[in-house]
Amino acid sequence: MIQQLSQYFQLEANGTTWKRELTAGLTSFFTSAYIILVNPLILEDAGISLSIGVIATVIASIIGCLLMALWVNAPIIIIPGMGVNAFFSYTIVQSLGLTWQQGLGVVVISGLLFLLASVTPFGNRILTAVPSSIKNGITVGIGLFLTFIGLQKGEIIQPSETTFVALGDFGNPIALSTIVGLVVTLILFVRNMKGSLLIGIFFTSILSIGLIGKPETADKSIDFQAYGQIFSQTEFGVLQIPFWIAVFSLTMIVLFENMGLLSGMLPDVKKFPRAYKAVAVSTIVSGFFGTSPTVAAAESASGISEGGKTGIPTLVTAVLFAFSLLALPVIQLIPGNAVAPVLIIIGALMMKSVQDISFHEFSEGFPAFLIIVGIPLTSSIADGLAFGFIAYPIMKAAIGQWKQVSPIVYVISGLFLLNMIASTVFMH
Repeated sequence: MIQQLSQYFQLEANGTTWKRELTAGLTSFFTSAYIILVNPLILEDAGISLSIGVIATVIASIIGCLLMALWVNAPIIIIPGMGVNAFFSYTIVQSLGLTWQQGLGVVVISGLLFLLASVTPFGNRILTAVPSSIKNGITVGIGLFLTFIGLQKGEIIQPSETTFVALGDFGNPIALSTIVGLVVTLILFVRNMKGSLLIGIFFTSILSIGLIGKPETADKSIDFQAYGQIFSQTEFGVLQIPFWIAVFSLTMIVLFENMGLLSGMLPDVKKFPRAYKAVAVSTIVSGFFGTSPTVAAAESASGISEGGKTGIPTLVTAVLFAFSLLALPVIQLIPGNAVAPVLIIIGALMMKSVQDISFHEFSEGFPAFLIIVGIPLTSSIADGLAFGFIAYPIMKAAIGQWKQVSPIVYVISGLFLLNMIASTVFMH
């Protein structure tokens, strides 16, 4: 059986081993396991109960990872996206005034549009029309966003009334354990120790628990019976303008966030078309199972950095997500700041895409720059994308190169602009 699996996942052709792939899988899971608790807590602000949120997060992650492992054979894990879950709760529900049931309807329709784009020639036209500077800008911007989240989780930075963010209190046990954990993880990582990121999570967890005690989430209980209600809850507010504003915004996010992430992380770019379709299918599944959209997670970089090249790390992650419901009391012991060092390191790894942006050509570099700073500074992938896409044709037109811009990019830019205007009107 091992030999058959080796042939199926093409270990020899990919120049990898079972040990390397399994280590990558363990690292990917423990790097992303925080989503089991963090995503439901964000969805709770939209009105989705914690029990439903936890189970929906796990099921959507399992299905997404299985799609990527068995259909694509790529080490890209699929989990509910950070940033897009905040967009679901705080923009779609709280700002646009939709119910969480209608929000799930938005996720399903956005996923269907995403799938349509990925399986039709139009999807390939979008892929080729979007400039590489924009794609790389998305990867870098999301990397900075993850770093920002990591710094916040580790309380290395804190809110400030005068400067918005400021240096945290390093006498704080959370900040102290995060910094020590980051130093240890970095030393292991730069010395190319296998499983360095995984060891870093365990080390920071033990240190944090020793200094602070168990995290509050460790005592959360899950009501599995409550989840049965979710399948009859999805609603489609097709007669409401805010519903379609939400559909457009979310579709743009899942289209271009996944485009940037997959372009920046896939070890074998030939697998991009199938991987793109897999994420689209998982987005639809997310809405039906009760969570915000799943994405090709940036945390996949942790497994890839450990040498993962096939679908085995993703399969391992799926299996561990399945067992996580049974091991939830143990996973709940992992404090939020334990993943902060890994998120910071992943953000640094994703910065490599910045070297592929033509900053010497300002009309290419500036729109990418707006995306890079816009995503973390607004804490919104959608707003960061909008800044870059709107700026790109303006910059090209200003230097007389408007004919070099694809008509598709003009349409996308115009839609982003209209969406920003409409969102402003309906949010106020």
